[in-house]
Amino acid sequence: MAKKEVQFSLVYRDMWQSSGRYVPRRDQLAKVAPVIIDMGCFDRVETNGGASEQVNLLYGENPNLAVRTFCKPFNEAGIKTHMLDRGLNALRMNPVPADVRQLMYKVKHAQGTNITRIFCGLNDPRNIIPSIKWAKAAGMTAQATMCITYSKVHTREYYINLAEQLIEAGAEEICLKDMAGVGRPAMLGDIVRAIKTQHPDIIIQYHGHTGPGFSVASMLEVAKAGGDVLDVAMEPLSWGKVHPDVITIQAMLRDAGFLVKDINMKAYMEARSLTQSFIDDFLGYWIDPKNALMTSLLVGCGLPGGMMGSLMADLKGMHAAINANLKKKGEPELSEDELLVQLFDEVQRIWPMLGTPCLVTPFSQYVKNAALMNLFSRSMGEKDFTRMDPAMWGMILGKSGKLPGELAPEIIELAKEKGYEFYTDDPQKLYPDVLPQYIKEMEELGWDRGQDDEELFEFAMHDKQYREYKSGLAKEQFNKDLLERMEKAARGGQQVTFISAADKRAILHPTSEPVEATQAGTVLWELDFNEASQAPAFGKLFRQGDLVCYLQTQHGIEPLYASFDSRLVAVDKQQGDKATKGDAICWLEKAEIPAEKKAKSQEPKAKAADKKPAAAKKSAWKDSMNVIKAEKK
Repeated sequence: MAKKEVQFSLVYRDMWQSSGRYVPRRDQLAKVAPVIIDMGCFDRVETNGGASEQVNLLYGENPNLAVRTFCKPFNEAGIKTHMLDRGLNALRMNPVPADVRQLMYKVKHAQGTNITRIFCGLNDPRNIIPSIKWAKAAGMTAQATMCITYSKVHTREYYINLAEQLIEAGAEEICLKDMAGVGRPAMLGDIVRAIKTQHPDIIIQYHGHTGPGFSVASMLEVAKAGGDVLDVAMEPLSWGKVHPDVITIQAMLRDAGFLVKDINMKAYMEARSLTQSFIDDFLGYWIDPKNALMTSLLVGCGLPGGMMGSLMADLKGMHAAINANLKKKGEPELSEDELLVQLFDEVQRIWPMLGTPCLVTPFSQYVKNAALMNLFSRSMGEKDFTRMDPAMWGMILGKSGKLPGELAPEIIELAKEKGYEFYTDDPQKLYPDVLPQYIKEMEELGWDRGQDDEELFEFAMHDKQYREYKSGLAKEQFNKDLLERMEKAARGGQQVTFISAADKRAILHPTSEPVEATQAGTVLWELDFNEASQAPAFGKLFRQGDLVCYLQTQHGIEPLYASFDSRLVAVDKQQGDKATKGDAICWLEKAEIPAEKKAKSQEPKAKAADKKPAAAKKSAWKDSMNVIKAEKK
């Protein structure tokens, strides 16, 4: 009898998202992809989806280019690529209009993503089935996903019945998404066996985080029950709250009699080294060291590994506030570990009260936030559930879909007290189509809709983040955050190279050029010096040859011009600040200036280019100012 083959999928995207906030840049993904291929053991790679494309925007990178770059070498090598798809929420935390969801599959298929893993944290088929149909129509493989957790509601029968509904609706594959790793191995084996008995040709893929420690045993049980593909990670980001390492799983399955591919260990070590270099470059500044640790505390609360980074950040922010309240009341303060245990216990207590949603994005965040705010409210002497936000209430009221369990009577009563109404219809109906309005705005702004409408999709999916990316504000904010984290690490004694002024420039403005002081002097953004005088706003456009600012020197006033079409992205010197020769006064980034704006200002641009620094040769302030003012007129 031939050995049963089990394939491996490297969840390279989820490795990063379960460890910290960001994913590698486009150039880094281009470096590591060929090495992952050389490892020879992967039939699939998770390349995009979930929050990864949103965080691309947050650090100022175009996610569409990143997805195309990462998918291309795998497509050429015959390795299937897959993405994480949040169903009704698509690639964000809140519901998405149907026309944007439908466009997503056309865009992602064109970009090289083969399989979409469609999930809903409520396991509501109404949020999954439309995506199955849209994905298949666009040429993608529709992998319907069941979010795995362990509760009185989420039984073997519950999942077997759900799988039947999804397969009947056209799902070509089924994924068991064990996002917290709390699925019990025997139960998972029973579910897979039941599906394979009825549907032997349906491919089953298992995704299990290692946080509470079940996932290795779960993978063996899934394989024995007929599972086809297992999601694995690799060092330095395997284990902890992430996923098991491919080396361990390959050895276990081979010993158990399964057919698995060999691992090219030279390539593994090279990919490991590259991944570590990305951590050392900048990604490590957002990785909490505790995410590298497993903990059995997750068995009870069922929180997913993928959100532990944000949880620890939230906990740190709330820790001081809760202790301040406790101190006022004369009660003992809590250590961070004590607060963490209290939070896990509170999640476990309120989870069934809130309808037992699967603790996966965004519902894991909602339940965690409600638990954390309960702890804060108690420290203030307030009642539980007094600080729930609108998104949390949206889940409770049914606006995200049908909850798997029943709400506690006190939650229903609280909703009635607030005058809220429960919703039982299809949640998609609450979110009307929006693409026409985004198309109109892009036309008005002169923005290109992009290859295969990918820029239109990105704008409609991540409105706020896309605007900040286009303006350059996202990159500026990211670079400032990075610099602060580097300096904090240096102060904390970590091995961080001394950050020189030149290094800061490179970090804060990597794609910009400085306007430098040509000699010592005082920076003047406006000649009419008064208290209200200030630098222009972030994003101001300058054509080549446009006047940027003045420098008052001992010889007079010297105008400084833009040397290329550009956008103002940062100001180092304000009105009246002193500058020495070579100091950066501001930073300009290359920018496209609309043709109509260029046409209207050809004459002023020519005049600016013809200006001579005659005023700089005059010694008297009054004469110099008169000359400059005359030129301005």
